[in-house]
Order: sequence, then structure tokens, then C-alpha cells
Amino acid sequence: MLPPVRLPYRAFAIAVLLAVVPCFPAAAQDGSDAPRLHELRFDWTRDGVITGAAGVLWISSEAFFKDDLAPAQCRWCDRAPDGTDRLNRLDRWGRGLAGSTPSARKRAHNWSNIIGFGALPAGVLGIQYAMGQGSGAPTRYFAQDATIIVQSAVLASLANQTVKFIAGRERPFVHVLPEDQKGLTDHPSDNNLSFYSGHTNLAFSLVVSAGTVAALRGYKHQAWIWAVGVPVATSVGLLRMGADKHYLTDVATGALLGSAVGLAVPLLLHGRKGEDTPSVQSGKVQMTPVASARMMGISGTF
Repeated sequence: MLPPVRLPYRAFAIAVLLAVVPCFPAAAQDGSDAPRLHELRFDWTRDGVITGAAGVLWISSEAFFKDDLAPAQCRWCDRAPDGTDRLNRLDRWGRGLAGSTPSARKRAHNWSNIIGFGALPAGVLGIQYAMGQGSGAPTRYFAQDATIIVQSAVLASLANQTVKFIAGRERPFVHVLPEDQKGLTDHPSDNNLSFYSGHTNLAFSLVVSAGTVAALRGYKHQAWIWAVGVPVATSVGLLRMGADKHYLTDVATGALLGSAVGLAVPLLLHGRKGEDTPSVQSGKVQMTPVASARMMGISGTF
């Protein structure tokens, strides 16, 4: 009969370590396995001047100089010289979305302001912040991202305001008024600023610029900005039509040009620098068993 074999305590312990340690999650010590985020071209002086100057021009043209800059008479009237209505079929069809009562139109107008100037900008910035945090981005990224998004929005709005003053298109609710009543609206200086929709332009510039920045950075869960932002931005345009403030072509043009600026500003002014930043990884450890004739233990990175 063979003598009983005794398993040395030290050998047994080493075997346990070798079996158990691989069960722990590991992270590469040099961060090479971590997702990489991208640095974008950004200069606080340059971008601060661009954003600030565009913002001042846009806001001042709306708040202080609108009465002087807005056309008193329509240049784009959708009428023949003899007064015959020449509104195109698409816009005539789109006017079916306008509220049927003054209270319905007023409600649509109020909601377009609440969503377009409040809920949507706050939501876009909130989602951008959440995507950055979820991707392990440095805190400075959000300040840069927010500035790029705001920069896109004010440049898009300044372009929109310029076109409005030049085009001088009569708004839908003014178009149907008798000539002697058109000057009796609440804001006569706003009567001929229908083309193109500023609310829709702003909404799409915010959403598209945020989505473009997220793609350039390499954030995770980028689809959320598009899945949430595009329907909400579209609702702003529909509400402007419901308020009888814009035609369908005004809203469609606003969506198209707002998206174009929201895409162009990040790509042309803030493309990738070619430098990667490893995302911050937390809660991961790497442990390796170490054993010799006189000692045993675990080495690791925590």
C-alpha cells in the first residue's frame, strides 16, 4: 500500500490564489485598454470673442434695433400686385396645422417659447454633460462642449436674423388680415419676419452641434442626443406653425440651415487635434499572485 500523500499547506494556498485571482476584473495598468476620448481644437480667447460678438449682435438686433432694421412693409408678400393670393400649395396645405381658435394659437406660441428657449437648451446641455461623465471625460471637456454648442446656436441665430430682415416675408397670420388692420397687430415690427423660423433654426443648431461634438469626442451613448433632441426640435417647428407664426417652408428651411450650422461649426472650427485622452476608469483592479520558496502574496493596481 502506498503511503498517504500530504499536500503541503504552502502549495495548497498558491493553488487557491491561482484559481481565485483571475475572477477579479482587470484593467490595463497603462490605460491602453480604456476607451479613448479626443481633444478638439479650442481656444478660449478666440472662441470667446466669436461667441460673444455673435451673441451681442443677435440679441441687440432683436432687443434694441428691431424697429429700425425690420421692414415696415413686406418684400415677400405672397400676393400679386392686384392683391391676388399667390401662396404656394405646400404652405397653403401647411396652414392647416394652425390652431383653429385664438387661444389654441396663443397656447402653441407659448409652448414654442418654453420648449425652444428653455427646455430644449437645458436638456441638450444636460445630456451632453451626462454623456461626458458616462464616458469618463475630464471636467474641462464639458465647459468646452457647452461653449461650442452655444457658439453654433448664436452664429445660426445671427445668420437667421440677417436673412429675416432682408427677406421681409409676411407672417401667415398677417397675410390673412385686411390691409388696414396689418399695422394694428401686437408687434408690427415683427409682421414681416416669417422667413425663416428662428425658433426652429435655434432648436436644430443646438441638437446637431451637440451630436456632432459628441461624435468628435468619441462619447458613449451618442444616440441619445439624436433620439431625444430631433423629435423635440421638430415639435418646436410644428408649434410655430400651430401658432400661425410661420409657414411650412419657413420651418423646413430653419431646420435645414440650423442643422447645417450645427454641423459646420464643430467640424470646421473644432475638429480633432489628433491627441487622445484616456477616459477615467474607476472601480477596476488588477491583481497578480506572487509566490516563491519563502513567501507568497498578491501584487496589484487599485
